[in-house]
Amino acid sequence: MNKHVMSVLGKVSIHPLLWLVIGIAVVTAHFIELLMLLVIILIHELGHGVMAHVFSWRIKRISLLPFGGVAEMDEHGNRSLKEELLVIIAGPLQHVWLMAVAWLLFSLGLFPDRMFELFIQYNLMVLLFNLLPIWPLDGGKILSVIFGYRMTFIKAYEWTIFFSLAMLFLLHFIVIVTVPFHLNLWIILTFLYFSLWAEWKQRRYTFMKFLLERYYGKNESFQQLKPLIINGEDSLATVLEKFQRGYKHPLIIYEGNKEAGKLDENELLHAFFAEKKTTAKTKDLLYLI
Repeated sequence: MNKHVMSVLGKVSIHPLLWLVIGIAVVTAHFIELLMLLVIILIHELGHGVMAHVFSWRIKRISLLPFGGVAEMDEHGNRSLKEELLVIIAGPLQHVWLMAVAWLLFSLGLFPDRMFELFIQYNLMVLLFNLLPIWPLDGGKILSVIFGYRMTFIKAYEWTIFFSLAMLFLLHFIVIVTVPFHLNLWIILTFLYFSLWAEWKQRRYTFMKFLLERYYGKNESFQQLKPLIINGEDSLATVLEKFQRGYKHPLIIYEGNKEAGKLDENELLHAFFAEKKTTAKTKDLLYLI
């Protein structure tokens, strides 16, 4: 496990604005509290990173931000849903042992009362906030995995954004009613709104990356076959939108009520990306084989 931790630590980066926050904390005598919170956030993100490294995921960076942290992966939806779920929950699980160790130290008289209470409070705050079903928080990513089990890739992606936005509106309303002048929460809300807007804006680009990686990458994560019944008149783009995470799709082509032939999904992807037949009908591929 040590080699995984050391490898992931090399990916940690600190946002420039965080240094300003650290400086303000030093001047206002809140450095210990900030340091405690940063350690909790770092261990949370390392949980994601170490689990991702165990599965040989491509880790871009682990960023510590002025209001939290984020583990960025260079993966595009073609890892198994089970792997992704394990990587997601590895972050929240860190708080369990952190609070257990803190309680043990407190029981032994090695953790001052005030610091212990603050440490537990910070852990619960980070844990519960991250479990909110809002993308890109851990709860939002768990939501994406749940949708991915039942929906096509593009539909699961869009529904994750829709549901996240609805939950963000609810959170925004609660903030306005309860703590309308909490600056940190307004910064976080702004970040979440911007993240959802960016995700929606680039949803087609994300979909294309999913398909490209599926075409050019390794398909070891496809443990199940899920045949798709396709109308031969459907365009290649229409059929590609039926692709689902975690499944290999044999294509059964129908013309009218008769089966006209079968295609492997890679033949469709090859025609779309390599041969640029973006407007072709699916039945046209049968006549070229």
